[in-house]
Amino acid sequence: MSLPALNRPALSVVPDHSEERIVDADVYKSVFRRHAAGVVVITADAGHGPVGFTATSLVSVSLLPPLVSFAIATSASSWPTVSTTNSLVINFLSADQDAIAGRFATSGIDRFAEPTRWSRLASGEPVLDDAPSYLRAQVEHRFAVGDHYLVVARLSTHTERREHESLLYHDGHYAKAHHV
Repeated sequence: MSLPALNRPALSVVPDHSEERIVDADVYKSVFRRHAAGVVVITADAGHGPVGFTATSLVSVSLLPPLVSFAIATSASSWPTVSTTNSLVINFLSADQDAIAGRFATSGIDRFAEPTRWSRLASGEPVLDDAPSYLRAQVEHRFAVGDHYLVVARLSTHTERREHESLLYHDGHYAKAHHV
């Protein structure tokens, strides 16, 4: 039995002018600069004062239980606190809060000094007063991965202060999403 001929366009081969390169630090940075990511500030205090850092690595991991993960460099000034704290706060930033993101991404400064507005939750964690939304989380796991730690945290509470457009990081700059 013969099958009827299908009316398909002829297959064309697109020439590949790309160059395959080994993924070194420069290639890695170049590739991920083009991958837009949401921006948050993670804050914590293990009893020695508040710390915080800007992260673009926040990832939803599990619905049941509600888990997220993020990466932090072992060389980060916040790592000693994150390595021992039991809980932390994930502060979501709105599209107009690039100054806050920049402040918490800057090394060698007191990130909680003026003009940062912050307070403590009843449970003791530092939270950014201007964050439109935040999650409180319990640290469940810390995994050494290369020059970073992957931290997995169970979400316990959420506070939504106002609706907002998320701050994004793309191609080395803070940005906001353009809706189509």
